Amino acid sequence: MVGTVVVVAAVTFQLPDSLRLAPSWVLPVVEGALVLTLVVADPGRIDDRSKPVRLVSLGLVAVLALSALWSTVRLIEDLTHGGKETSSASALLQSGTSVWASTVVAFALVYFELDGGGPAIRAHRAPAYPDLAFPQQLSPDLGPPGWRPLFGDYLYLALTNSTAFSPTDVMPLAPWAKGAMAAQSLASLAIIGLVLARGVNVLT
Repeated sequence: MVGTVVVVAAVTFQLPDSLRLAPSWVLPVVEGALVLTLVVADPGRIDDRSKPVRLVSLGLVAVLALSALWSTVRLIEDLTHGGKETSSASALLQSGTSVWASTVVAFALVYFELDGGGPAIRAHRAPAYPDLAFPQQLSPDLGPPGWRPLFGDYLYLALTNSTAFSPTDVMPLAPWAKGAMAAQSLASLAIIGLVLARGVNVLT
């Protein structure tokens, strides 16, 4: 997760000031402090997380998700009102890509941390009733015995949900999973649709 958070922080740092939740240095500092806490308190032992470490991990994901959603809202406002950050083709492409990428990674972390009670619980046992049903869980013969989804599987889920705007091979079963995937689909649809519309307006 540490590497992923670094990538998200780098993407956030590239956003224009008007699309950030806070000044450029605030979120990287908060994210860095939370990551440092995770590394010190739980150096690689994802299968044995204590409750405080779990709360820190959830707090980190909440910060990333809130930042991504805030940037999405600000980008939509900028697109609909013709702000300076989307007035040129290059600025539009940079802003739209950064916001869209940050939402993909942030929601991947949401799925990773919440599915089945979190990675520590999933490492010990498969949930009797999964929140997110992967093909290997619905048809065990498609994967090796004891298969568990890794972060890459959740990143793929977030990516396909952001491009297809609907479930593809992973089915949301729990209410929170349905809500999260619906929110991500709507955010991605708004970003892509408005960026395309604004792009046509800028180029014509």
